[in-house]
Amino acid sequence: MLSKIILLIGITLMYSTPLIFGAIGGVISERSGVTNIGIEGTMVIGAVAAASASYFTGNPWIAFLVAGICGGLVALLHAVASVTFAADQTVSGVAINLLAPGLALFACRRFFDGAAMSPIVTKLPKVFGNSWMAGTAWSNLNVNVTTVIALLLTIVTWFVLYRTKWGLRVRAVGEHPAAADTLGIDVYKVRYACVILSGVCAGFGGASMTIAIISQFTQTAISGHGFIAMAAVIFGKWTPFGAYGACLLFGATQALTVLLGGGVAPIPSQILAMLPYAMTIIVLILFVGRSVAPKADGVPYIKGSR
Repeated sequence: MLSKIILLIGITLMYSTPLIFGAIGGVISERSGVTNIGIEGTMVIGAVAAASASYFTGNPWIAFLVAGICGGLVALLHAVASVTFAADQTVSGVAINLLAPGLALFACRRFFDGAAMSPIVTKLPKVFGNSWMAGTAWSNLNVNVTTVIALLLTIVTWFVLYRTKWGLRVRAVGEHPAAADTLGIDVYKVRYACVILSGVCAGFGGASMTIAIISQFTQTAISGHGFIAMAAVIFGKWTPFGAYGACLLFGATQALTVLLGGGVAPIPSQILAMLPYAMTIIVLILFVGRSVAPKADGVPYIKGSR
């Protein structure tokens, strides 16, 4: 019984980690007033970048950083469109989600001799479930180092947003950008920084999937995880710890899907496969009306406007 509980916890942490990176990125961006629907596409780019870098360098840590940089570059495009040109932020994000899978597949075919998936690559190390735990119930925990990084990122994000002057500026820009502007805060710079940081986090989320969980890039590696992460932002009321808890809930749903699969439970595999996405819809229906977004979220700021 203990081993099954530990296994459930381990799988929950494993599958929630990519969601946490994406959700924290969403919190950072939306707290500054920019809706980043492109988290899904950014995670796809991060996933292929991490797998490619890990394959060619043999160093998963370099690959992890490359994924973050690539995610930041994708988010920069979103920032240019939504902040500088005041474009519709939803349309810009959707465009990224549409372009990213094709770009990722193109890059994969170029890097790997026309293959639609990468070879098995070097993974990041585990902090639990190592060989010295073999034979014990704790060997089922299987916690990768990215899980620890995601937790630390959540704590740091909370501290910066609620305990620092820069965090106060971010929240001010997300609530009342015109008022923040009159106080000398550069709204454009703050939003640019937050959107790019959200892309870096989403890139890390993609990397945690391909170089920590499945060990390669495939076209279905990021199959809706970015959208689930956005749902976690709403469910978590645009707070780091709230989003973290929501991601754990979605990860637990995925863990149940895994544990109940393979004929263990008399439930069709198709029903089990849709559980995480069904949970996302249910959460949005129940909580989207109760969660209050930052007042300026999704609203382009034009200097001098009130």
